Amino acid sequence: MADKTDDIELRLLLEAIFRKYHYDFRGYSMASVKRRLTQARDHFGCSTFSQLQDRVLHDSSVLPELLSYLTVQVSELFRDPDYFRAIREQVVPHLRTYPSLKVWVAGCSAGEELYSMAILFREEGLEEKTLFYGTDINPDALKRAEAGVYPLERIPLFTENHRKSGGKSSLSDYYTAAYGAAVFDKSLRQRAVFSDHSLVSDAVFAEVQLISCRNVLIYFDLGIQDRAVGLFSDSLVRKGFLGLGAKESLRFSRHSESFVEFSRDEKIYQKRGTV
Repeated sequence: MADKTDDIELRLLLEAIFRKYHYDFRGYSMASVKRRLTQARDHFGCSTFSQLQDRVLHDSSVLPELLSYLTVQVSELFRDPDYFRAIREQVVPHLRTYPSLKVWVAGCSAGEELYSMAILFREEGLEEKTLFYGTDINPDALKRAEAGVYPLERIPLFTENHRKSGGKSSLSDYYTAAYGAAVFDKSLRQRAVFSDHSLVSDAVFAEVQLISCRNVLIYFDLGIQDRAVGLFSDSLVRKGFLGLGAKESLRFSRHSESFVEFSRDEKIYQKRGTV
């Protein structure tokens, strides 16, 4: 009975967040949302989701912190190096044929994946003709992405990932270490646009050649996953590329026929030439 009451209160909380602040988590995987909001409930010292709802409705300062629980901010530079090696060795030769390029990193979190792409594109001589879009629904994450500052203790992992991805230079060429942090070169983001965008409710905003959206779909239910994949299909040029996370797939999407598997192991898909 307690679980059922929890679930009712949880859904009312999500409805309240949507109606008051227009952040829509109603289509997220309930198991994941419940786990993260339970942590948030304990953090705010509330004994029920209804108490947390009261806090978020009457104190707007609660929302930013609550968003940090609802939007997962876990990434690293060149995370899953084999994925970036596949982009470098298999996708880049196709991208070279375009006179200009647009790359969309959807759910960019604190920017690690976008900086990885910017470094990779610089090393492959594509940076100058590329515009990068980094989008997320979490304003704090976007601020951190624009700042490009990461704790120095994460650099050894970033460096190893970069090397394994086929990096053609030293990662230290791209950042300055100071006061326990690594500040990435601002030239890496001079062709980047960071913007608020929701895969749950927003529309297509650009035509792009490559979309990288990794470890985001796993937090959506099937309906929202399908919406997001449709958005990706509408955003990509014909024969454009879509990269997903290791545990994600287009297999159950009604838009799957719009794509062919380009790299099965690295979950990279190519939009069909005719759809």
